Order: sequence, then C-alpha cells, then structure tokens
Amino acid sequence: MNSNENPPRPGEDPGAAARPAPRPGTTAPGAPAPAPSRAPRPGAVPRPGPVPGRSTPTPNAVAEHQLPPHPNPDSHVAHVPTVPANDPAKWGRIDADGGVWVRTAGGERRVGEWQAGDAEEGLAHFGRKYQDLATEIELLESRIESGTADLGKTRASAQALLESVPTAAVVGDVDALAGRLETVCAHCDIAVDEARRRKDARRTEQIARKEALADEAERIAAEGTQWKQAGDRLRAILDEWKSIRGIDRKTDDQLWRRYSKAREAFNRRRGSHFAELDRQRVGAKHKKEDLVQRAEALADSTDWGPTAGVFRDLMAEWKQAGRAPREIDDALWARFKSAQDTFFGARKQMNAEIDAEYAENAEAKEQLLVEAERIDPSVDLDAARATLRGIQDRWESLGKVPRDRMHGLEARIRAVETRVHVAADARWRRTDPEALARAAQFRERVEQFEAQAAKADAAGRAGDAEKARAQARQWREWADAAETAVDDR
Repeated sequence: MNSNENPPRPGEDPGAAARPAPRPGTTAPGAPAPAPSRAPRPGAVPRPGPVPGRSTPTPNAVAEHQLPPHPNPDSHVAHVPTVPANDPAKWGRIDADGGVWVRTAGGERRVGEWQAGDAEEGLAHFGRKYQDLATEIELLESRIESGTADLGKTRASAQALLESVPTAAVVGDVDALAGRLETVCAHCDIAVDEARRRKDARRTEQIARKEALADEAERIAAEGTQWKQAGDRLRAILDEWKSIRGIDRKTDDQLWRRYSKAREAFNRRRGSHFAELDRQRVGAKHKKEDLVQRAEALADSTDWGPTAGVFRDLMAEWKQAGRAPREIDDALWARFKSAQDTFFGARKQMNAEIDAEYAENAEAKEQLLVEAERIDPSVDLDAARATLRGIQDRWESLGKVPRDRMHGLEARIRAVETRVHVAADARWRRTDPEALARAAQFRERVEQFEAQAAKADAAGRAGDAEKARAQARQWREWADAAETAVDDR
C-alpha cells in the first residue's frame, strides 16, 4: 500500500481513494451526486463511493495510538504474507440485471449492483474493494507482529472489521478475511492476558521489594544502635522506596504506614538515646569538675609516694566518669593533666637530683671497696678488723646508691666482712677452753672402757671385753675428731 494513501475504516469504500474519478453521470450510493461535466447516461447505476460521515485514518494517525512493544514477542501471531492479487472472477459474478454476487462458504451473497460498464470491469471494481479491505487487515497484523500495537484499540478495530465482513461490498475470499480477523482478535485477547499476568507479576515483585524494605526498616527501628549508619540506611530505603512503582494504592498505603511507623520509632529511640546521653554528659561534667579541683589541690604536694597513689585513683575515676560535652571535656582534661604534670614533673626533677646524689654515693663506695678488698686478715687479724670497722662507718654515712648498683656493691662489701669474720672465728675456736675440755673428756672415756675390757679378759668374760673395746674405739674416734677440730682452728 502506498504510504501516501489513507487506509479506509470498516464500512468505508476502500477503493474510492485508489480508483479513478467516477464516470460522468455516476453517483455513489447514499451520497450526493458529484457535479457532472455532462449529463449522465439514462438508466446508468453510479459506482459505489465513500460512505458519508466517515474519514479515512492515515498511518501516522494510527501510530499515534500505539503502545510499547508487546512484552512477549514470541506470542505474536505468525507473519501473514501479503495477500496475492485478488481474482474477483473466481469469487463472484455479475448477473444479467447488473447484480453483483460474491461466493462464500454459506452460499452466494449479493453485494451491490453494477450498471456503469461491462461485467469484467465491475468485478475488478469490487475486487479492488476486497483488496483494500485485505490490506487494512494486513496492516493490523503487521502492527501486532511488530509488537508496537495498542492491543485494546487493535482488538476493537479488528472486531469492527470482522462485523463488517458479512455485509462488505467486496468480491473475493471473504471467509479468509474473516478467519484472519478472528486470529487477530484471539491474539489480542491472549496478549492482553499475558500483559495482565506480567503486570500482576511485576506488582507482586514490587510489593515484595517494599515488604523487604519495610521489614528492614522495622529491624533497624527495633535493634539499630549505630545511629548514623542506621539513619543513613533509612534514608536510602526511602530513596529506593520512591523508585518502586506499579503497586495498587491500598497495598502501597499499608506498606508505607509500616515504613513510616518504623522510621518514627527509630527517631524516637534515637532521640531518647541522645537525650540520655546529654544527661550523662552533664553528670560527667560535674564529676570531672570535682576531679580537676582535687587534682589542682595536689599539684604542689611533695609527699611523693602517697600523692602519686592519689593521682592514680583520680585517673581511674576520670575514666569511669564518662564524657562531658566535647569542648567542656577537652578544657577540663587540659586542667586535670596540667595539675598531674605539675606534680609528676616536680617528682621527676626531685628523683633526678636523688639519682645524681645516689650516683655520687656509689662512686664513693666503689673507692671504699678498693680499700676494703686490700684487707688481709691472715697477716694481722686485729688490724684487719679495725680497718674494716672504719670502712663500715664511712660506708653507712654515704647513704643510698642507685637501685641497679646496690646489690653488686653490697655483695662486694659483704664478701670482705665474711673473710674477716671467718678468720676471727677460726682463731677463737683454736683457743676455746670448752673444746679442749671436751676432747680430754673423750680421752678419759676411752681409758675407762679399755680398763673395763682388760678386767673382762682377766675374768674370762670375752663378750664383755669385746663390748668394752668397741665402746673404747667409738669414744677414741670422737676424741680424735674433737682434737682435730681444735687443731684446725
């Protein structure tokens, strides 16, 4: 079909736009006769013309009402090839009275009259009208095949054409046209059902998405404690929520109430949390102000040990007090730390001075040790003891030394003291009257048991003699040991 031609509507004369102007004197049925250029032939029957009151739509006008492509292209009807040129002589005839007939499955049907020429020309005229109707049906089929048809309007157009077929003034295979129109109507019905199912599935999917978002919002409202992250997520849920379309108003309102209620619950809980946090911060402020005052009162103390313990306790209380409002907390901490630094700085300076004094003491003790380690008690014990006493007096007067050197220095002086004490003890044992008397007593006991053994032998008591000699041997060993101890001194 030429793109510049307008497709006829159902009931219109499809061939009126394509055929030549009617012969002079002819008149379209039901329409005013055109102004003839010459008088009509007496008894002539005018050719059928366009039906008055109907306009012929253009392809552009049809395209303006098309919907987006059909969602399921596989469901389109198969492409119907362009109908071959119609052979009206095969499907109709013109009788002797000029009546035009078409053959259908239900028998012949009179479709009009032809008085304007010979029968062959009349059949060609009604054949062209059939071809125009077939072209209009093919246009509907091509729209469906392309997937761009407004299925509702296409269905209505096909139904209107189908209803017009039984009375159409055409000659051709009208049964085939009716079958094709029925196929178009059936396809539209199927496609509409498919579109409805897809719309329902899409609606179900979108409802599920909003239900999932509402569930998440409710979980956040009940459990969320990461306030910033949770608030950001609720805002992201709202943005995603706005992008979801295609839900019926009632369901959408119900889901929105769930989300809105969850968001309000979260905001209330978050507000309560921060209100409580503000109260805690006010309490922390008062506690820390008290701690600062106590710390500042101790800053100049020189009672180093106890005051250091108090500062440790104050720091523990500070950590347990919580945070005050940030600027106030920072200012209070600066005051607290300043007092702490003042005290510990003074103690550190004092310790440095003490460490210097202890280092000097250690050096002095090192010099004393050099002198002490030269003492030899084996040469002159009394002089050694006198020298050691002088060194010990000076040692004690020097005072403390650094902790890491104390044990080494003490060990060295103790070694000298031990050497002198051992020499003095050895000399005392060598002159101990009690040790000498004890050795003499042991010898007397030896003599007594030896005398008992001799008497026993004389009396013939061999057993008593052996027993007495055994006791004499034991006491002799003890006497030897006692005498050896005295000699070793």
